[in-house]
Amino acid sequence: MDLMQELEWRGIVYQQTDEEGMKELLNKESVSLYCGVDPTADSMHIGHLLPFLTLRRFQNHGHRPIVLVGGATGMIGDPSGKREERKLQTPEMVEHNVACIKKQLEKIFDFSGDNGAKLVNNNDWVGSMDVVTFLRDFGKNIGVNYMLAKDIVSSRLDSGISFTEFAYTILQAMDFYHLYENHNCKMQIGGSDQWGNITTGLEMIRKMKPEAEKAFGMTIPLVTKADGTKFGKTESGAIWLDPEKTSPYEFYQFWINAADADVVKYLKIFTFLTPETIEVLEASMQEEAHLRKAQKALAEEMTRLIHGQEALEQAIKISAALFSGDVKNLTATEIEQGFKDVPSYEPANEEELALVELLVSAGISPSKRQAREDIQNGAVSINGDKMTDTSYTLSNEDKMEGKFTIIRRGKKKYFLIKY
Repeated sequence: MDLMQELEWRGIVYQQTDEEGMKELLNKESVSLYCGVDPTADSMHIGHLLPFLTLRRFQNHGHRPIVLVGGATGMIGDPSGKREERKLQTPEMVEHNVACIKKQLEKIFDFSGDNGAKLVNNNDWVGSMDVVTFLRDFGKNIGVNYMLAKDIVSSRLDSGISFTEFAYTILQAMDFYHLYENHNCKMQIGGSDQWGNITTGLEMIRKMKPEAEKAFGMTIPLVTKADGTKFGKTESGAIWLDPEKTSPYEFYQFWINAADADVVKYLKIFTFLTPETIEVLEASMQEEAHLRKAQKALAEEMTRLIHGQEALEQAIKISAALFSGDVKNLTATEIEQGFKDVPSYEPANEEELALVELLVSAGISPSKRQAREDIQNGAVSINGDKMTDTSYTLSNEDKMEGKFTIIRRGKKKYFLIKY
């Protein structure tokens, strides 16, 4: 199947400005196309991934991706999907966020070869522009009535929208025009909330270059979960691409815990596995669902893509250790990842740590009597080893790399002692 057929099969195409014209263009030549992100934080999260992964699919089919980080538009804030004004960031914050996001995008795209990706920052052509040039050369081409008809503006009229955010769509239209004029960019893709901004860009090109070759736009559907809850959110918050915000282990766990009702869709839209491989994994869910092959493939593909093979192997190692209880071979770094959200306790006196007293003071057992029963019944383990001696006192040998002791009560309740 060709590129557009594959995108349709994967369920990635939502809106197109000219379906037939776009297919003809893509089949005729190698096309430069772009997708952008505003640096509103110092990391992207998985909600940002789908448009860029889709852009990478175009690259895999021989087209050239232009990846835009909005150093200028990030100073304003896209009103799309927002009910109130964004809090403005300082130039220093935006510059820092741009640098962080660029590193993450470099993991997704291939920047070498004839169709190597190009990374651009719209602050390079917008940041130094004076207001008269903005109004005369660009604002003149987009009517107020045209902008008021856009959902991104009309949805905010009742609650209020500043001129700053009202003008955002013109700034993004300027991006499309600049890339069309200077980089032969014929197409923009984005999430479904970007339809208004994309079509404004096409209007800008049409007004400023009425005789020029046509440009196109495409949007990607909003990712939803079968149970109606929001994709990409957990009890602990967003799933970030920055390993300091969301560890590779947590990232891996998010994908491996995908519901059966969602996993095939996620394999189609997020991974680069072939349709044939995905169909085999889908069949395995019917025949051997308990093996969770589809979830494992999804977690492995996504963790490898964003964090690399070494981080993937580490995440698998941590997952296996937690499942089996055999935690002795984990490193301190792996413990910090895998036990980030478990209850922890830092004893005031690290010299004499009688196990019974530690269980009570750390809140692992409610009383000394219960602690003794738990130990005698084999319900307590230290660093994966079952402990049945009620008089046991922890020694330096129980301190993994001198930093941690892992205590488990029962089969699933872990506790972390920190030194």
